[in-house]
Amino acid sequence: MISEKLNLNKEDVKMCRQLGWRSLPLSAAIEMEKFQALGYVRAMIPVINRYYQTEEERIEGYKRHWEFFNTTPTVAGFITGLSAAMEKQASEDTTMDRTSINAVKASLMGPLAGIGDSIFWGSWRVISTGIGLSFAMQGNVLGPILFLILYNVPACIVRYYGPFIGFGLGSKFLNQISNSGLMQMLTKFATIIGLMTVGAMSSSMVSLKLTYVFNSNGVETSVQSLIDSIMPSALPLALVFICFYFLKKNVKPITIIVFIILFGIVGRFIGIV
Repeated sequence: MISEKLNLNKEDVKMCRQLGWRSLPLSAAIEMEKFQALGYVRAMIPVINRYYQTEEERIEGYKRHWEFFNTTPTVAGFITGLSAAMEKQASEDTTMDRTSINAVKASLMGPLAGIGDSIFWGSWRVISTGIGLSFAMQGNVLGPILFLILYNVPACIVRYYGPFIGFGLGSKFLNQISNSGLMQMLTKFATIIGLMTVGAMSSSMVSLKLTYVFNSNGVETSVQSLIDSIMPSALPLALVFICFYFLKKNVKPITIIVFIILFGIVGRFIGIV
């Protein structure tokens, strides 16, 4: 049991469970000034109420976490657990600088968002989508089911156990992971895996073929066959690069999708695709 390995008592386990469940809807009430702050305050209510007895201390605790916060929701549980460990320390040591609690939050949300985005959004979601699509394209109902299971099971496990690990390790984790270089290694590894997956999906799942045929001295020649003789799958690759270019120019994905649909309809109507 993880609680035994981290030396957590029953009250600690109960609190970490509450943190895990309350961190699930972290992004449900995003507002443009402080982003996930409201969800973070809600997650920390059981912690503040446990370690502070007076109304003034609790109000101060709520206000302390009503600050800008934004990270990948999947890894946010770890930060709430770490904040809980620091709140416990602050309640026991009146000389502790309580502004350090928000300082640690601010220093963690960026690096952990990088790891969370790379692993879950940039890599694992793409891999899960690829596996699900390979079934769905064959008309197999397992496609969407596999996607939901493959992505959500690991994500929910990380969300649930994050507070346990954060609270158990305490504030020493920040120094350990920075000094060991683990954070940089994980980010680089996840980026490589994500790029490999996107490359494989571009080759196997993106399809673009020209149907136009021209006549030269009575011989019909397909434009697509000419392109394939020079570089197979050149058109799907070009389409991927064009979409990537517009994404880099901050064009919304839905706009690109609509454009591709219109291109397909018009191209089919005039007989080129």
